[in-house]
Amino acid sequence: MTQLPLTLAQAAEPATGAASLAWLLIALPAAGALVLFLAGRRADAWGHWLGVGTVVAAFATGLAVFVETLGLSPESRTRELGIYEWMSSGALSVDFGLRLDPLSLTFVLLITGVGALIHLYSVGYMSDDPNRRRFFAQLNLFVAAMLVLVLGNNFVLLYLGWEGVGLASYLLIGFYQDRPSAATAAKKAFIMNRVGDVGLAIAIFLLWLELGTLQYTEVFARIGEVPAGTVLAITLLLLLGACGKSGQFPLQSWLPDAMEGPTPVSALIHAATMVTAGVYLIARAAPIYNLSETGRLVVCLIGVVTLMIGAIVGCAYDDIKKVLAYSTVSQIGYMILAVGLGPVGYALGILHLLTHGFFKAGLFLGAGSVMHAMNDDVDMRRFGGLWRKMPITFVTFGLGYLALIGFPFLSGYFSKDAIIEAAFSQGGWQGWVFGGLATLAAGLTGFYMTRLMLMTFFGEQRWRDLQSTDGRDYHPHESPATMTVPMIVLAVGSIGAGALLYPVLPGWLAPSVGERVELEGGALPHAVIPWLVVGVSLLGVLLAYLFVGRASVPVQRPQRVSPVVAAARADLGANAFNETFLERPGIWLTRLLVYFDNRGIDGLVNGTAAAFGGSSGRLRRLQTGFVRSYALSMLGGGVLIVAAMLAVRFA
Repeated sequence: MTQLPLTLAQAAEPATGAASLAWLLIALPAAGALVLFLAGRRADAWGHWLGVGTVVAAFATGLAVFVETLGLSPESRTRELGIYEWMSSGALSVDFGLRLDPLSLTFVLLITGVGALIHLYSVGYMSDDPNRRRFFAQLNLFVAAMLVLVLGNNFVLLYLGWEGVGLASYLLIGFYQDRPSAATAAKKAFIMNRVGDVGLAIAIFLLWLELGTLQYTEVFARIGEVPAGTVLAITLLLLLGACGKSGQFPLQSWLPDAMEGPTPVSALIHAATMVTAGVYLIARAAPIYNLSETGRLVVCLIGVVTLMIGAIVGCAYDDIKKVLAYSTVSQIGYMILAVGLGPVGYALGILHLLTHGFFKAGLFLGAGSVMHAMNDDVDMRRFGGLWRKMPITFVTFGLGYLALIGFPFLSGYFSKDAIIEAAFSQGGWQGWVFGGLATLAAGLTGFYMTRLMLMTFFGEQRWRDLQSTDGRDYHPHESPATMTVPMIVLAVGSIGAGALLYPVLPGWLAPSVGERVELEGGALPHAVIPWLVVGVSLLGVLLAYLFVGRASVPVQRPQRVSPVVAAARADLGANAFNETFLERPGIWLTRLLVYFDNRGIDGLVNGTAAAFGGSSGRLRRLQTGFVRSYALSMLGGGVLIVAAMLAVRFA
């Protein structure tokens, strides 16, 4: 990969003004979660509005800090707010402090802004659920943990938020506790995230071992002192953590299963928050990755493999939420590819993260609106012709669809196409491989998303046939305003976010990730790439129309399919891979350790105790209580002593 200049660490200034109230960003949703958890059933009547209000207030606070930061010079936009000393042990001292810089504030606005819309949407979506109060408590906990993750000024606080997000996602994915599938999906997400978390933890240990500090400012200023081999190990371990949290190969299979949670959870996890944590981690650690060309190359390879996996598998599913889930896997792959390109792509990865937050959240909320109208059915083969029954959902969903496939001048066009252009700008084989596969995935995105649109909103109203033949009771209708208003706001973002952010975001993020580097040349001329990407995407749209739009969609899924479709339906062997290389070796290792513990450690302890017990029992038998026995023992002892003395004398 092209050698790039290093990103210099920015010194942090003390936070003043509105920034001094930044602790409210975390305190507000955390307090809302605490009140809702403790209030119990007494909060059923008002708890959901408390949940909404705390996140809206956090968004207002974040907006005030953001506006204040805009008025500062770029050199002064990195500030820190110390709250208290969290832990101190020997040379280790960790503060609970917040880092307020362009990167963290960008994530704050995304998390609280989109999070507030999802909270509002949930008021209508969960209106009939008796456990709605518990749901909003868990949503608030999730937002608070995510804010700790992005606002912490050191790697320990990042890890605290990282694990908090994992706990909250476990609770939300398994919200429907009476469903075995939901419990299994929650456990799967939790365990697979722990695999990645081990990598993050070891990376933090290495940083402490080498530098004696975990504060971002000090780590980034001194990372050049660390040997190159250790820097490479740290980058790979951080990437492992990112793969777990962001659903990247080979730890991506948990993410589609997370659809077992309520649809607002899918929007929150897959659009704006949890799955973007890995992208944030790599962007935050930009000064470390800038020192390792090999580390960045591995990040790019993981990203391009994942974006292809998500695009291929997304073509084969009939579950509307699963298709969107694999779309998220693919789009996060684009972001990981971008940040792996280094200063060429850090800002582009964050740009796509922001635009994706708008259109993917809107798509998931639109899917929830369809489910709300179709008795929670997720099978697209049972839909059809819904655009007449749900016009607002259709229009907002359609705008999200166009943004996702990169329709010219909508948000995805500015972010995803820019990533592909940056990939093609790499020298050697990387430009052809990264750029070519990213372009192919764009065509597959056009195919599977057009297929979704056609099967859901166009064609025959297949749900009518099910009513007459199976007695199913379908009454498609538009969702209430609490659901449609957030969808409309997100649709507006799907239209204009890219055009608004593309010119200004690289400069805004420069104090955090460094100035964006423009590379000339590469695999293809830059002027050709936008036309190529749009053309390939339109080809995918055309193929979907020819195969789905012009054909009658069978209600029952065909069983006789090509090997490619069969492999895609099996998630390209992702679960088999994890079972073979992670689950079974883990089970075998656990059994070996249990055996060693039982027969080795416990065997040694128990054997020693048994030896002393047996010896004492045998010695006890010599204590007969008869004087003649004791006299004989004394005589025998005396004889032995005399014999020993004589042996020494005449030796």
